[in-house]
Amino acid sequence: MIQTAPASYNLTPTLLSGISKYRNAAAFFGLLGVLACIAGWVMEPAQFYRSYLVGYFFWFGISLGSLALLMVQHLSGGAWGMVIRRILEASSRTLPFMAVLFIPILFGIPALYEWDDAAKVAHDVVLQNKQTYLNAPFWISRVVIYFLIWNFLMYRLNKWSKQEDAEGGTKYAISMEKLSAAGIIIYVFTMTFAVTDWIMSLAPHWFSTIFGFLTVVSQGLSTFAFSVAVLVLLASQTPMAEVVTKKHLHDLGKLMLAFVMLWAYMSFSQLLIIWAGNLPEEISWYLARLNNGWGWVAAGLLLFHFIVPFLLLLSQSIKRNPRTITMVAIWIIFIRIVDVFWLIEPNFNRTSFNLSWLDIAAPIGVGGIFVALFLMELPKRALMPAGAPDLQKALAHGRHTH
Repeated sequence: MIQTAPASYNLTPTLLSGISKYRNAAAFFGLLGVLACIAGWVMEPAQFYRSYLVGYFFWFGISLGSLALLMVQHLSGGAWGMVIRRILEASSRTLPFMAVLFIPILFGIPALYEWDDAAKVAHDVVLQNKQTYLNAPFWISRVVIYFLIWNFLMYRLNKWSKQEDAEGGTKYAISMEKLSAAGIIIYVFTMTFAVTDWIMSLAPHWFSTIFGFLTVVSQGLSTFAFSVAVLVLLASQTPMAEVVTKKHLHDLGKLMLAFVMLWAYMSFSQLLIIWAGNLPEEISWYLARLNNGWGWVAAGLLLFHFIVPFLLLLSQSIKRNPRTITMVAIWIIFIRIVDVFWLIEPNFNRTSFNLSWLDIAAPIGVGGIFVALFLMELPKRALMPAGAPDLQKALAHGRHTH
């Protein structure tokens, strides 16, 4: 039997009040984190830039990952995407703000990237050969190009989605599908170049052809975890309480499981290929991350980023239970930050494991700002796309028995 859909998908006063409280709390923690980061910038500027890059790159990944999953949803359809579509759209609309939050990294180029150090370049043939690509003016120009492309895609998809709500029909759904077909390819290429510029060039002698795809998968996993946590929160009250079924949560849990497995597969593939090749310029990257205390972080990632989530998400009951799937999702968000920390920090601390207080403050600061911005954007639209052609199919998902 199919249940009656709610008369409106607009946020109720109670839900608006709850979101306002969460937004204020996020802004408060974000402000504390920012103040701590300012203090860190004064006291330890080099460490501030490293820690800020960790915090920024993770939360930026959810913002951009939301745009990517939004395009995947427009291409593939499916009830899983319909129930989180407004979450993905609101998260993607933080991209202009994330572009602004990138500015401290521009000031940190001399502290972060050795290819910007003329003295080091003068004595390093590899850096000299890469100067055509790895130089500050061209690097900054590429940052501008990336954000222009991503914000254009975000703007068009969000605008058409709003028009679809007002007018209905299939016109805008077809337009969003066509743009998404090209957009998802553009996203993969631009993100591959971006992660090469921002993260891989921290160790300019090292390279990996899988790194871009691994980043895309990581962003997808982070975004699914974030979306599930928000969806369960929204589903605790009307109108989403009447929309979200256990089947929706089950589908999202299966997708999280798939991305956990894909992350593990690609991470192991990269390690295996580089380890088997045993080339000095490649293996040094892993030697820094598997020794001197960093190996414990690597072991923790194997256990808590793959094995534990994998085993938990195999359970149908865990995926269908709002409380347990939320706990898994929040844990994935935390361990994803640890993974980003492990990717970035050993470039600067090769001889011993080092956890600075800024490594905690920066993710909290950037995260607080991101969540506050997201919760500012979320109430601007109804929680379900009322004009979407497949809406009724999504609403019926998991409500009928055979």
